[in-house]
Amino acid sequence: MQAHFIDSIHQVNAEQWDTLSESDYPFLRHAFFAALEDSGSTTEATGWQPHHLLIRQGDELLGFMPLFLKTHSYGEYVFDWGWADAYHRHGHEYYPKLLNAIPFTPATGERWVIKQDVDQHAIQAFLFDAIQLESERLSLSSQHFLFPNELQANRFEQQGFLKRVGCQYHWFNQNFGNFDDFLATFNSRKRKSVKKERRAVQEQGVELIVKEGAEITEQDWQNFYIFYHLTYFKRSGREGYLKEPFFPLLAKTMSGCIVMVCAQKNNETVAAALYFRDSETLYGRYWGCKEEFDLLHFEACYYQGIEYAITHKLKRFDPGAQGEHKIQRGFHPTQTCSYHYISDSQFRDAIARFLTAETKDMQHYQEAAKTRLPFKQE
Repeated sequence: MQAHFIDSIHQVNAEQWDTLSESDYPFLRHAFFAALEDSGSTTEATGWQPHHLLIRQGDELLGFMPLFLKTHSYGEYVFDWGWADAYHRHGHEYYPKLLNAIPFTPATGERWVIKQDVDQHAIQAFLFDAIQLESERLSLSSQHFLFPNELQANRFEQQGFLKRVGCQYHWFNQNFGNFDDFLATFNSRKRKSVKKERRAVQEQGVELIVKEGAEITEQDWQNFYIFYHLTYFKRSGREGYLKEPFFPLLAKTMSGCIVMVCAQKNNETVAAALYFRDSETLYGRYWGCKEEFDLLHFEACYYQGIEYAITHKLKRFDPGAQGEHKIQRGFHPTQTCSYHYISDSQFRDAIARFLTAETKDMQHYQEAAKTRLPFKQE
């Protein structure tokens, strides 16, 4: 076996990459990384230098792990700025660091893929050894693995990586027939509140239109790019992470797993929400608006997503990171995790102590957050 680190997704055949996984999780698709790279969103200049790991036996691809050399911590949604600051205050360099993650996408899923009919444990051991050797060769401060699924999280536990827990808010389908079936699980006051919110959007003359795949026009994509950047600029004073060519590239290569909710008033599109989906999960990813409408964000990004998931019998709706306001709308506080290897033993011990305390706080928070769910008491 040989380990190869590549600085472009185009150095591996797309069919080889995609056929290795039996999952239809959209964010591991070759086309997704290609769109990020070709649009200029993940490059050395943006601090997201691709450094993907391939495991080969001759010409055969046995496994891969998406990796990036990061020169900052933007776009990760697991915040280690404090760790970087501690390094710098002690005269050490925290960046670059090695990151295994889906850029700008805090959605739990597979973080590496290994061919099905090979010795999984042997390939996994070889993969982690290769990462360690590469980190030492490049004198990297740390390795970070964000939002792995439960099966792969267990492997990180076995490797002895530091575990960090977080909390997101996910919706789970209980075989609902329609949105009213879902609302029937709410207590009376919360149910009335949701109905009032949805009615307020209608009363403003806003119509929501759900489009999939080829139904999404070139004009829709142009509108969405403008909305996305306007909204990012209003929030943070800076442009969004994704460059303009990213969305047209997605339209060409990944249309089958894309859903767009367009909000129209007087036949003009004024806002839009972009989702991805696989056979089990809907992923709410990006949102933007031309002008503000009361409660439209909740309708386009949450209620329309729930309706879509119910209609298409999806098991789960992951609307993205953060947002405690999701709890009262029926999204369950859900634990997420990331795993970290810190090269310096003193820093590793200090961060381990910090994570022990943080984990306790996060567990207490999650239990308290569950008490704010809107459902009827059993």
